[in-house]
Amino acid sequence: MNQDATGEQPLVDNKVIPVMREAIFTVQMLLFKVLRQSVHDRYVDQAEPFPVHLAGAVVNNLFGTQPTDQAVAAFAGVNRELVERELRELSSHCQELLPVLTDGLRMKTICDNQEGIHSIPSLLMAKALGILQEERDLPLPSTFMLQVRALASAHGLIEPMETTPPPEESPA
Repeated sequence: MNQDATGEQPLVDNKVIPVMREAIFTVQMLLFKVLRQSVHDRYVDQAEPFPVHLAGAVVNNLFGTQPTDQAVAAFAGVNRELVERELRELSSHCQELLPVLTDGLRMKTICDNQEGIHSIPSLLMAKALGILQEERDLPLPSTFMLQVRALASAHGLIEPMETTPPPEESPA
C-alpha cells in the first residue's frame, strides 16, 4: 500500500476504493429495494412515486448522500418528520439487512476517510438508530464485496457469479 502525506499507511489501498464504493452503492440499492417494498406494503393508501421517494430519502439520509433526483430531495424536505420516523423504524423493517448495512456504512467511512471526507456522523446516526451492529467484526474488503455480491444476486439486482469447474486432469 502507498503511504499518505503524513507517512501513515492507509487502511485501504487506493486502487481498492473505487471497487469498494461500487459495493457500498450496491448495499444502498439493496436497502432501497427492500425498503421501497416495505413502504409500499405499509402505506397501501399511497400511490407511486411515494414509496420510491420515501425509500430514496431514507437511504440518502442514512448514507449521507445527496439525492440525484430532485423530486426525492423535494419530498425529503417536505416530509422530514416521516423520513426521520422511517429511519427510526429501519432496524425493524429491514432487520435482515442490518449486517450488510453495518459493513457498508463502516466501509463507506473508511473510503471517505482515505479521500479526506469526514463521515463519522453517518456511523453515529446508525448507532443511535439501532442499525449499527457494533459487535460485528469488520470484514476484509474482498469478503465484504463477495458478501454484497451474493446478497445482491439473491435479491435479483445482479446476475449470480458463475463458477467454472477446475480443468479435469488427464490420467497419467
